[in-house]
Amino acid sequence: MREVYADHAATTPIHPDAAQVVLEVSMDYFGNPSSIHQFGRQARKQLDESREKLAATIGAAGDEIVLTSGGTESDNLAIIGYAEAHRDKGSHIITTTIEHHAVLHTCQLLEEKGFNVTYLPVNDEGFLSPEALEAAITDDTILVTIMHGNNEVGSIQPLRELARIAENHGIAFHVDAVQTYGLIPIDVKEIPVTMLSVSSHKINGPNGIGFLYVRRGTNLASLLRGGEQERKRRPGTESVAAAAGFAKAAELAAVEQEEKFAAYQQLKDHFLASLRREGVHFIRNGSEADSLPHIVNLCFPGTQVESFLVQLDLAGIAAASGSACTAGSVEPSHVLEAMYSDHNRSLSSVRFSFGKGNTLGDTEYIAAEIKKITDKTVMRKEGRENNGTKK
Repeated sequence: MREVYADHAATTPIHPDAAQVVLEVSMDYFGNPSSIHQFGRQARKQLDESREKLAATIGAAGDEIVLTSGGTESDNLAIIGYAEAHRDKGSHIITTTIEHHAVLHTCQLLEEKGFNVTYLPVNDEGFLSPEALEAAITDDTILVTIMHGNNEVGSIQPLRELARIAENHGIAFHVDAVQTYGLIPIDVKEIPVTMLSVSSHKINGPNGIGFLYVRRGTNLASLLRGGEQERKRRPGTESVAAAAGFAKAAELAAVEQEEKFAAYQQLKDHFLASLRREGVHFIRNGSEADSLPHIVNLCFPGTQVESFLVQLDLAGIAAASGSACTAGSVEPSHVLEAMYSDHNRSLSSVRFSFGKGNTLGDTEYIAAEIKKITDKTVMRKEGRENNGTKK
């Protein structure tokens, strides 16, 4: 049986070069980077080099990078850290209804602490209107947090325009760039973002590490208590090896960025064309334009998503119904629920996301297996209807 991994939006396989760096650094730089002896100093030097490499990928300085455990922690630190540090200036936060749960649940926590959060709606293609953001800003607004590229439908928000609106009002702007980092160029010198979240395992780097860019001069309250690592923003001994592997993956992603974007777009286009050749009936969720090249979310009317995913898995195909953080949940996608009034649409939709290792043949195989699944669904439905008629 063929095995096809089409869930790269959830996590990506580590690049062999990044894995090799993790192994080598683990063996050679095992000292605690906070220690003053030679082993600690060697580890600190290695960590600082990795930090500078990561900073360079977004046009930042090394001291603007806070190493974290990944995108979720970065989002939490940005939102809670900024809100708590600036509570004396206001208590209003603006976000959207289609953010990752790392943002939505964090905002809900702040509401319990007395903050006021506005959840802006998006259109049926998953885009936020800049005018809606402008209209939502009040004198009490201190933070806007908006995802760059959506992890479920792939819509790419007009980041530059949204960030300018916040800047014009003197409001901090945080962007979750977990899905776009490594695929779409981001230069913090050109785009006025205050904070930006990134995760290593989305760009073929090691799991368990990410970073939060924090523009120099921005005050953040720490979420944890302990040491004074990461400029007192994130206590805890840094993983020197993971940082080095992350930096290697980021360097490779930067070099291959245009090539990867084109390759992933080709995979997605070929997949859709293959579905049409197979005669599969589907409805695309989200926009064809201004969309991430590796993500496509499709509704297969009449199917049930959990059964659909199980049948794909039996055929050796890995796909998803939405965010990996809700794996195992029977709850419908909050993103699709926010975009469409038809509740059944979210119950019949599957996300496919392509990446390193996928081939055009893989997309053809997935399309052929989907054809089998949808044909079975139609046959079962017709059988039930015929039985009902006979009765």
